[in-house]
Amino acid sequence: MGFARTCSVALVGVEGVVVEVQADLEPGVAAFTLVGLPDKSLTESKDRVRAAVVNSGAAWPQKKLTVGLSPASVPKSGSGFDMAVAAAVLGAAERIDPRVLADIVMIGELGLDGRVRPVRGILPAVLAAADAGYEQVVVPECAAAEASLVPGVSVLGVRSLRQLIAVLADEPVPDEEPDDLGRPDPLLAGLRMPGTGAATGMHSMGAAQYDAGHDLADVVGQCAARTAAEIAAAGGHHLFLEGPPGAGKTMLAERMPAILPRLSRQDSLEVTAVHSVAGLLPPGKPLIDVAPYCAPHHSATMQALVGGGSHMARPGAVSLSHRGILFLDETPEFSGQALDALRQPLESGYVVIARSAGVVRFPARFQMVLAANPCPCGRYSQKDDLCDCPPMSIRRYQARLSGPLLDRVDLRVTVDRVTREELSVYGARGETTATVADRVRAARERAAARLADTPWHTNSEVPGSELRTRWHAVRGAMDEAERSLERGALTARGIDRVLRVAWTVADLKGHDRPDDTDVLLALQLRTGISRGASMTLGALV
Repeated sequence: MGFARTCSVALVGVEGVVVEVQADLEPGVAAFTLVGLPDKSLTESKDRVRAAVVNSGAAWPQKKLTVGLSPASVPKSGSGFDMAVAAAVLGAAERIDPRVLADIVMIGELGLDGRVRPVRGILPAVLAAADAGYEQVVVPECAAAEASLVPGVSVLGVRSLRQLIAVLADEPVPDEEPDDLGRPDPLLAGLRMPGTGAATGMHSMGAAQYDAGHDLADVVGQCAARTAAEIAAAGGHHLFLEGPPGAGKTMLAERMPAILPRLSRQDSLEVTAVHSVAGLLPPGKPLIDVAPYCAPHHSATMQALVGGGSHMARPGAVSLSHRGILFLDETPEFSGQALDALRQPLESGYVVIARSAGVVRFPARFQMVLAANPCPCGRYSQKDDLCDCPPMSIRRYQARLSGPLLDRVDLRVTVDRVTREELSVYGARGETTATVADRVRAARERAAARLADTPWHTNSEVPGSELRTRWHAVRGAMDEAERSLERGALTARGIDRVLRVAWTVADLKGHDRPDDTDVLLALQLRTGISRGASMTLGALV
């Protein structure tokens, strides 16, 4: 009788559970039994592992073989257990010393020829192994850089099962050709790229992708919208842009990630873990250190937005935009069910999804940017009479955005169509991305210093009760906002959000506390009613 054990990791959402892979050989009719709550893809590993072992030059044991995955109560899915199962079987057959395997965590899929292929979720799996006290991890060579992001863990990247056997048996390591399957997941094919008309799926990438050729100075005019975008970036606020087609709403949203500060180390690991589970890590960039940007098409389902799946839930757009921007273009065209599903993650910062295979939790602390036309034809305006839509049609179109959802949006701006004069002025460009990003970074630093001893990092996260008791505005500055509350123009949630935005404006201007001009600008951006506040931050800073 032979026995050996090693370890792998089962992912539940973006959290991992270390699984002990045990192999037991007993005399009897040759058979291979896999137990421990495996799913269909994991059950198929019996055939993959057998072929990989034989094609790697090792003998397959002709005995009764039982492989157990412990703890058996945790659902296990995917092909990432292949390498651990093969190593445990070879240890039980004494091809490898079983004592060498006991303290190693192995993550990787095996091809029938013995090649080791990458799987989703390497980073969260290695994080789970490190948290459990393991110090040695074996992963596919193409994923070694991702696994090495976890401190305190020794990472071995292998190209094939033959190399793994040689390393563990202290034999000469054979040379292997690199595996082309280390390329990004095929789900990346057909993604919607910014600035194109194709909209076949979901676009998700970091702000670094926008630095070349996507400058905020390209947005012609739109002083109010640019100011609102800067305030949104500085305080982590949600933004609603309403205006006719071609006014620059999408251009502005696409340039917002580049003015956000670079992610901290902890935030980078969180974002990278989500993208790793989704199989959407950019090629050659194991760590995402810039704010992600996700722009789902308006035909996206509720599951595509918040996450889901028939068996084990996968992250949706709200999680792929964690610590970044979620842009919903043509927002009224989204289904009402999908939009209303955004309310819970907007408040809590995470998504909890229950499926038959278990309950998963994904982080979803994102900034939401909504863009909408004023009517079905897009030409409705109070300044001119170009719209042919019936009044009832306009009301129905605007009612697609529910009041509870819009109540969670801090900034609402009307984006007017660009005039001939604005387009014809030669060299009339607004502030560049670099200039605005410097102000945003300085404002974030002021807010971080003020919130240093609290669990919050941006103004948008601070509860209203704390704002009213610890960080209130200058005496009398909130009078106009309170009168709006009495008239019913603001809700209780709305007045808290006005104060949050006022603090962000104060941080951008360098004020110690929000004064009446800061609150008036915040109130104007919240209600859309002009109150005489200056909409050009660049001239005030």
